[in-house]
Amino acid sequence: MLNVLRRGASGPEAVSLQGGWKPAADAVWLDLLSPSRQEELAIEAALGLELPTREEMAEIEPSSRLYQANGATYMTATLLARRDDDSRANSPVTFVMAKGLLITIRYDAIRAFDLFSERAKALGVASGASCLFSLLDAVVERLADILERADEEVQQVSQAIFARPKGAQFEALLTDLARAQSLASLTRGSLVSLGRVFSFAALASEIADDPDCQAHLHALQRDGQSLSEHAGAQSGQIAFLLDAALGLINIEQNGIIKFFSVAAVILMPPTLVASVYGMNFHHMPELDFRYGYPMALALMALSAILPILWFKRRGWF
Repeated sequence: MLNVLRRGASGPEAVSLQGGWKPAADAVWLDLLSPSRQEELAIEAALGLELPTREEMAEIEPSSRLYQANGATYMTATLLARRDDDSRANSPVTFVMAKGLLITIRYDAIRAFDLFSERAKALGVASGASCLFSLLDAVVERLADILERADEEVQQVSQAIFARPKGAQFEALLTDLARAQSLASLTRGSLVSLGRVFSFAALASEIADDPDCQAHLHALQRDGQSLSEHAGAQSGQIAFLLDAALGLINIEQNGIIKFFSVAAVILMPPTLVASVYGMNFHHMPELDFRYGYPMALALMALSAILPILWFKRRGWF
């Protein structure tokens, strides 16, 4: 599917690629979402460019992701996308600057693109370069929002771990931490990829000769670097909380084992006394003793009380 944003339009419009299609003179952005091979060939024929395939976009070598050819600048980044099953994953997105146009190629829905489309008229994008920077602003803003929400979730999990309310389910907390760690890792990977794009974008002729574009690019680089550091700190905090949760689980388990161990030791002497006087030998002095039964009960009680007092004195119970 091809969406085209024209200068001064309220947003991108879906375009049907018919034979001999050419972009309008006032077009500034061509957005290819899950394009078929026929659509790719139609765009290539109209612009005289060779667009990367999905397999080429997925390659991780910098030389395959960032390059210039035939007067066009190709930049591929991995951006955080939400899949149909509501899961999150990094998806490759290619930005192409050529002939005053911005061409984007993607295969997943990305919220930042929708946000930019809604704000296109208010932003007043007048060229492919301004469109690129406005779109990258939306991407960085979206990643910042994701990190902020993740921070709130991590803080809630932290309070739940250290408050340790009665009946707390650490399994659910560990699941929340694992999800937060996965999201932080994906966000940081996306920011690192964007950092490479920011560095390479300065080579595009539309940007290299424009001081305003250079200043905007430096601002994006600073924002991306600070967010990347924030994501790294968040990952460290999540790792600490994970270790703390596992440590508290071990403490609780040790407390349970300690209780049963102490109980077993306390019951051992009474059990020994009961076992001795439970033997059925004919010649046992206490069998004819009138107070033998109370004496055995007293011995069992005393043999249980003495270990309890000893354990309390040592702080073990």
